[in-house]
Amino acid sequence: MQEGSVFSVSQINEYVKHTLESSPVLRSIFLRGEISNLKSNYASGHMYFSLKDASSSIRAVMFKGNSYKLRFKPESGMTVVVHGKISAYTVSGDYQIIIDDMQPDGAGALAIAFEQLKKKLSGKGLFDAERKKPIPRFASSVGVVTSASGAALHDIINVSGRRNPAIELVIYPSYVQGELAPQSLAGGIRFFNKVHKVDVIIIGRGGGSAEDLWCFNDETLAMTIAQSEIPVISAVGHETDFTICDFVADMRAPTPSAAAELAFFDAYEVKQRLGQIKQRYDTTLNRMINGLESRLEILSKDVELLSPINVLNDKKTKLEKAMDRINSLMRETLSSKENDFRVMCTRLEGVNPLSVLSHGYSVVEKSDGSIISGIDDVKVNETVTVRMCDGELRACVTQKNAKL
Repeated sequence: MQEGSVFSVSQINEYVKHTLESSPVLRSIFLRGEISNLKSNYASGHMYFSLKDASSSIRAVMFKGNSYKLRFKPESGMTVVVHGKISAYTVSGDYQIIIDDMQPDGAGALAIAFEQLKKKLSGKGLFDAERKKPIPRFASSVGVVTSASGAALHDIINVSGRRNPAIELVIYPSYVQGELAPQSLAGGIRFFNKVHKVDVIIIGRGGGSAEDLWCFNDETLAMTIAQSEIPVISAVGHETDFTICDFVADMRAPTPSAAAELAFFDAYEVKQRLGQIKQRYDTTLNRMINGLESRLEILSKDVELLSPINVLNDKKTKLEKAMDRINSLMRETLSSKENDFRVMCTRLEGVNPLSVLSHGYSVVEKSDGSIISGIDDVKVNETVTVRMCDGELRACVTQKNAKL
């Protein structure tokens, strides 16, 4: 054996590696296969696995710089189409494909990534109705996380001005597309929770492709929305667009305009409603007052009838009537007695000696005051008193003549 024809293992492996990597076919190749024995090195970010078909397999590696760009999470058993180059690992002599891009075979990467994240967050209970916070019916301030130049903000401003311009509208300008968007959007949610408190938050943007809306499918953003103490309304894209934000938010609105309709109550409608309520209360109150007044009137009459004062007044009235009757009877009696008295006086007057004297008669009395009724009652030369109607005379009896 000649010395020049003997190679070391390392030389052979290096030669094989060089041959493989210099091949025009193998240095840029697409390969379809099923992922098997997937191992992710979380410290380095590299992924190691095998790609296999029905009869063969090949080792594969995807380094951090490329695996970080994936829109979905590779899993064992998933059929994928990869792009990369064939190389050899000189330490073990194994050859492998170094992958720089990977796409699911059939369904798109975004669709798979969406379903994977949706399943993961649903398992954590982030979509459960029990944890959803109610949207305040009468908010006094609304925070909006969206692009400062987008149509979504314009629509929200129009709706808020039409429904209730008195509600405070606070805008947090944010990226709504691209790599910086998820962090920017999450920053808006944290801003309204910690810096400028509002009653409700609207997060969203106008319509676009799945790639345009992808920032709203970010796991960190979803967790930030779930942890928000303030209710969040998600309004991403059009009515047919769905994102992870829609599922984790407290309420999903089909469009930004619809979100504004939910957040900003209609002042005119509320005023009309309050007017109707006031009218009903006034009618009810008036009916109650009228009923109470009628009841009070009935009770007042009952109290009047049962009141001691009314009883005394009734007795007093009866007493006054009795006194009136007594006085009337007394007056009648006195009048009758007065008439009787007059009659008696008239009669007495007729038999009054003094009355007789007025007719020219007189009464003769002895010195002792006894009346002389006949000549035998007086003696000659006896002094007598002659009483007449207007006075008396002193006389001396000089002669007595008997009546023949």
